[in-house]
Amino acid sequence: MRELEKPDVLRARGGCWFQCGEQQLHIGVEREFQAAKKAHAAFAVENLEELRQVFLSRGISVVDDDLLPGVRRFYASDPWGNRLEFLEA
Repeated sequence: MRELEKPDVLRARGGCWFQCGEQQLHIGVEREFQAAKKAHAAFAVENLEELRQVFLSRGISVVDDDLLPGVRRFYASDPWGNRLEFLEA
């Protein structure tokens, strides 16, 4: 991902921004941070199984979930312990 330059007014807050296609990812900084246990970002993707295999090939654990009818999905954790959901209808 390409790093974006933050506006001057926000730069002092720390963190960083990235661009991936049309999507942006903004990462903030928080003292005494604790990863969320339930709240999480969800990403609708194409080729979910291919993404799952990429994660596994890099040693990233995934948790499969089939509880949502008509949707295939799995969860993974980012390097800071935040839960991320990846799904495909």
